[in-house]
Amino acid sequence: MTDTFSKNQATTAAEAARIIPRAEFRVFGKEVIESVKTHMWQCKAQLFKARVMPPETYVLSRHTDKANVKVRDGLLDIKTKTGETPEGFEIFQPRGKFQFPVKRDELLAIFAALQADLPETGDSCTFEEFKNIVRANPDLALVSVEKKRFGFSVNGIICEYAEVWFNGARVETACCESENYDSMAAVVETLGLKGMENTNYLRAAKKVIGWIGN
Repeated sequence: MTDTFSKNQATTAAEAARIIPRAEFRVFGKEVIESVKTHMWQCKAQLFKARVMPPETYVLSRHTDKANVKVRDGLLDIKTKTGETPEGFEIFQPRGKFQFPVKRDELLAIFAALQADLPETGDSCTFEEFKNIVRANPDLALVSVEKKRFGFSVNGIICEYAEVWFNGARVETACCESENYDSMAAVVETLGLKGMENTNYLRAAKKVIGWIGN
């Protein structure tokens, strides 16, 4: 099992392709945290450490919710949605974590996933240059994201509840994720999350900035 809170480090596209993708079921809403906390004690959850994450910058595209692109710790991180389980859990495959300045060929792949054109650049791109490129495109948006995460596991399935701030707006979230897709459904139900809308970070952020309705 991969540690959810492991050190963030650069990963090539080839290395990322060898990672077994996790399925994820995530919800956002009011009083999500208190509900999950009540259920997790009843099912004897194994606690992990709490962590305040370093600030992140997400890149949203009006054209897709299948490219999860963010910057954290100076790394441009991309995952793309490759499918769903029969229960509707989303599967995202890591595609690499690239250190700034990022090479143009890596940027081309990322912008293709965002379904956006990459303007002419040099052979590499700094973080400031990257942000300026995104800001110049009306179909893309940068969103500042802060997270305070509380990790635990239930029957070997990685879970968390968290406070999240999108551009300063606070929301609550909880999720289950695992490479073991078949065991996730029972844990989702155990935590009282069954029947809630599965919403990834991209769609949640789009609601906050007004790109999609609540």
